[in-house]
Amino acid sequence: MEIIISPDSATASREAARFLAARIRKNPGAVLGLATGSTPVPLYREIIRRHREEGLDFSGCTSFNLDEYVGLGADHPASYRRFMQENLFSAINLPADRIHIPDGLASDIPAHCAAYEKSILDAGGIDVQILGIGSDGHVGFNEPTSSLASRTRIKTLTTRTRSDNAHFFDSENDVPHHVITMGIGTIMEARAVLLLAFGENKAEAVAGAVEGPISANNPASILQMHPTAKIYLDEKSASLLKRRDYYRWVRDNKPDWQRDC
Repeated sequence: MEIIISPDSATASREAARFLAARIRKNPGAVLGLATGSTPVPLYREIIRRHREEGLDFSGCTSFNLDEYVGLGADHPASYRRFMQENLFSAINLPADRIHIPDGLASDIPAHCAAYEKSILDAGGIDVQILGIGSDGHVGFNEPTSSLASRTRIKTLTTRTRSDNAHFFDSENDVPHHVITMGIGTIMEARAVLLLAFGENKAEAVAGAVEGPISANNPASILQMHPTAKIYLDEKSASLLKRRDYYRWVRDNKPDWQRDC
């Protein structure tokens, strides 16, 4: 686990985009695991800029999204398919037939989840997985106490997560109670993981994930076991880390060739 602390979210997002772009240029057929929500939007904007201004090419890539709300169709304003189309897909050359997002209207959810897992395997596995972190430490929609070996499945959202996500809906009452999400075991099989966390409200979850014990009570803490986990933070989200000065020292003294590894 490498902790990268930047002055603000814009700088952190550019750092994460540099790593992601380097991976895509090294492997033009990269399989990308994508996240939704407010946190990755600055990263997606920087990726779009690199596509337009630097020729970053997605034509050989494949993508798999982390999750989707059960009961929302692709055209619903709060669906994650709609979110991805508006915030990334419409502005890059990722082929539509290589975009995979869980189907919130699937008639047989267990069968759909099993098929989603198989599609990831058939694509060769995820090369880079982008993550945010909830204020309670959840990744994807793997709420606290989720199995650390879990696979893609249906999950019931906590009251806290529904409240945190209410700003995407007309009211909290409109937030679905259930989602389809990649499991923690699925996420951990990605060859590299980029987790972004910004703001004071994420500081406690970040501290637990980075410096606390590995526990299902903070699902993101399992990333301590990942061989290539990059944690991109701003000053506020890093404020409760006891070893933050050490993390800065390590980053500042890395050889240049290792920065995008």
